[in-house]
Amino acid sequence: MINTDHFVKRLETIFDYYGLTASLFADKINVQRSSISHLLSGRNKPSLDFTLKVIERFPEVELLWLLNGKGSFPKGENGSEEKTFISSQEKIAQENNLFTQEIIASTINTETSTTKSKIQSEEKSIHSDFKIERIVVFYTDGTFKNYNP
Repeated sequence: MINTDHFVKRLETIFDYYGLTASLFADKINVQRSSISHLLSGRNKPSLDFTLKVIERFPEVELLWLLNGKGSFPKGENGSEEKTFISSQEKIAQENNLFTQEIIASTINTETSTTKSKIQSEEKSIHSDFKIERIVVFYTDGTFKNYNP
């Protein structure tokens, strides 16, 4: 049987390691934020689906460690000093990644507007019989945007 209190402490260790809040953690493993809240408060026990999402999203987490504290976190970790260093480095990397994504999104929006204007003017001058139905931009995070001229 899983000790829910110890499971919650191990979840909090994961939060600290990656520099995440409970809300960001929920977003990363694609569960509702209330699910994390209920787990942390002791209202609910972890489901198999929840546990598998954690293991899938964070490959450094060992299943046996998460469930009953046996093994190590991260996988193969021996000392806590390295863990703190990695955690700090990953937090900085995450912040830089978010900043970079914002810049890219801003640039894409600007370039998309410019490109849309150019396409419309070229469309009028070259092929007045042809009309662009839509433009779809796919992003690396799996999202996309439709543009209808």
